[in-house]
Amino acid sequence: MNVPVVTRPARPTAVDERSQVLGELNDIRSRGRWRFRLALLGPAFVVAVAYVDPGNVATNVEAGARTGYLLVWVVVLANLMALLVQYLSAKLGLATGKNLPEQCRELAPRWLSRLLWAQAELVAMATDLAEFAGAALGLSLLFGMPIPLAALVTAVVSFAVLACQQRGCRAFELAVMALLFLVLAGFAYDLLTVGHQSPAGAAGGLIPQFDGQSTALLAAAIVGATVMPHAVYLHSALTQRRVRTDQPRDRRFLLRYLRIDCALGFTIAGAVNLGMLCLSAALFRHTTPGDLDSITAAHTDLAKTAGGAAAMAFAVALLASGISSASVGTYAGQVVMQGFLRRRIPLSLRRTVTMAPALLVLCLGLPVTSTLVFSQVVLAFGIPFVLLPLVLVTRRRDLMGPLTNRPATTAAGALVCALVICLNVYLIVTMAK
Repeated sequence: MNVPVVTRPARPTAVDERSQVLGELNDIRSRGRWRFRLALLGPAFVVAVAYVDPGNVATNVEAGARTGYLLVWVVVLANLMALLVQYLSAKLGLATGKNLPEQCRELAPRWLSRLLWAQAELVAMATDLAEFAGAALGLSLLFGMPIPLAALVTAVVSFAVLACQQRGCRAFELAVMALLFLVLAGFAYDLLTVGHQSPAGAAGGLIPQFDGQSTALLAAAIVGATVMPHAVYLHSALTQRRVRTDQPRDRRFLLRYLRIDCALGFTIAGAVNLGMLCLSAALFRHTTPGDLDSITAAHTDLAKTAGGAAAMAFAVALLASGISSASVGTYAGQVVMQGFLRRRIPLSLRRTVTMAPALLVLCLGLPVTSTLVFSQVVLAFGIPFVLLPLVLVTRRRDLMGPLTNRPATTAAGALVCALVICLNVYLIVTMAK
């Protein structure tokens, strides 16, 4: 009689347990240290694209052309606020396995959740307006294409970038990161080519000050273009299922790389924003655009003072920022709708609905830069609706566990929200006079 032999499974070692917990990360680690580290980077670079979109180009170029280095402090402060806010959003996704819209749907009353969703959709339309207008203007500057037709081309190209998602999130991340570095290269080339920077002027611009209602409007636009509401929603979605783990020590391990990812991604975005303003300040140091569109005037002056290559680099960077941010914006819109409503609609239908107002505005022939600046002011008024829930959720230990905010972090998040609200109130008061 054959007696079956029962083999007792070997007791898992610490290495085996870590391999099971980290899953695909452990597979990547086995291929080499640097590939393992690079695999953990990416979400912040995708989100950072929203911080160098055409809205940022418009507000920074307008600020540099009209006020010189006066609003350098706003650019620096806005990027520091964005770094903190995006870090909190990414940490929420890592700690809870849910994104911010999903948390709002589960924790807030139904009426409040629907209200947050409605304002998020309005903000998405304002975002699309900036992205399509900027990319369309870039195509127009490069090829002389009519603005409405250029906006349609932008929609088609943005769909092509989104199609990379079908090959996995990493392909999409790499495509967007390539466009981000193209934007960086374009503005860096122009900054070096134009020269005539004033370190003393830039240092003086670090002192907080306004010079009338127009500068307050520009400051609100810069903040709205930098602390993007849809980017806050998106970052939590990019990290919520990137690595599945229930072990607190592994989440702390991943949190270290999340900090590095945010620091690198938003340092690049901040440098690009500051470079835009300094480029414009140097370009218009003896003149102002007058009644001309600031972006068009900057492109024209670049061709006159620095040559056709510099003008082309400017237009290519503007186009790359519009295409990449349009793709990311569509992705963020899907996250918002699915999170708040538990509904998913085809990306083509969503893109058609949200881009319709942008195409209408562009077909009316309104000034592109002024339209871009106005859209960013609208975004500034939407920021508190995303910051307040984010700070409230990340301070709850029952949701965040060991990754709960420290009191100082919660205070910093609350301060950012208060600063944005105060800026909005100040803007309303000054415009009412």
